[in-house]
Amino acid sequence: MAKILFKKQLSPAVYQIRVEAPLIAEERKAGQFIILQIDKDFGERVPLTIADADTKEGSITLIFQSVGKSTKQLATFEVGDDIPVLVGPLGTPTHIEKYGHVVCVCGGVGIAPMHPIVQAMKAAGNKITTIMGARNKDLFLMKEEMEALSDELILMTDDGSLGRKGLVTEPLKELCEQARKPDLVIAIGPPAMMKFSALTTKPYQIKTMVSLNSIMVDGTGMCGGCRVNIGDTVKFVCVDGPEFDGHQVDWENMMQRMNAFKDEEDESVHRFGTHNANHKCRIDKMTDDKIKENEKGA
Repeated sequence: MAKILFKKQLSPAVYQIRVEAPLIAEERKAGQFIILQIDKDFGERVPLTIADADTKEGSITLIFQSVGKSTKQLATFEVGDDIPVLVGPLGTPTHIEKYGHVVCVCGGVGIAPMHPIVQAMKAAGNKITTIMGARNKDLFLMKEEMEALSDELILMTDDGSLGRKGLVTEPLKELCEQARKPDLVIAIGPPAMMKFSALTTKPYQIKTMVSLNSIMVDGTGMCGGCRVNIGDTVKFVCVDGPEFDGHQVDWENMMQRMNAFKDEEDESVHRFGTHNANHKCRIDKMTDDKIKENEKGA
C-alpha cells in the first residue's frame, strides 16, 4: 500500500501525485520506474517513471496522463487514498557521467522522466541545455524545476504562445551545427519526437539516447509486449532499458507495436471508464437481464 500525500492537476488530462514509498525513494536512480496497480488482484500493471524523490519525507513523485482505464481510475484518487500495489525501482538506471555538454530534449509527459536525468547530469558537472516542447503555453510540465537545473532552457510551442514557435528539432539542429557540438543528446517524449530528434543528430554523429518507456506493459519482461528491435538485436524495454541508442531503434516497428492493442484499450475505457462511476456497458446490462430471467425461470 502506498498512501497519496499530495495531488495536483497540471493540465486537463495530466496529474502529479506524491506517494509514500520510503524504500523506493532511497534506492531509485535517474531513469528508473515503478509499477502500480489500482486493483491488487485484477488490476492492470501500469509503469510510471519516477519524476522525483524526497528521502526525508520518504516519498516519490509520479506524473501521469489519464488516457486509459487504469490511469483514469488513478485520477479519481485523492490525498489519503492508498494505491494497493506499488513496486520498484525497476529498469536500468541512466548512465551518468561528466560528458561535457548534454542536450535534453523533452515534450509532453516526457518532461517528467527527464527531470531526474537533468538533476543527475547537472550534479555530475555537465553543462545542460534543455529543449522543452508543448502544443501551447498551458501544457508545459515542471517548467520552473527544469529552468532551475538548466544552464539554458529553450521553450518551443506549436502555436507560439510561449518561447519559439516550431518543433524541438529546430533548436536541436542549430546546436548540432555549432562549432562545438553537444557531447550527448537525450530525448524523451512522444515516439515521433524521439525518432526525429535521433534523425536530426545522426548526420552529426552525436550520441543520442531515447527512453522507450511508453511501450512498457508488465515491467518484468515476461509478457513480451515491450519487445523492440535495437539494431540487429531484440530487446525488452522494461528489463533491458528503458533507454537505448536512438540511432539503433527500429522506430516503425515500435510504433506499429504501440498501436497493436488500441481497439482493446478503447473498449476497456468504454466499458470500465470512470467518467461515470455508475456507467455500465449495454452488453453487461443485457447479461444481467439474462441472468435475472434465468433466475426467475429456475
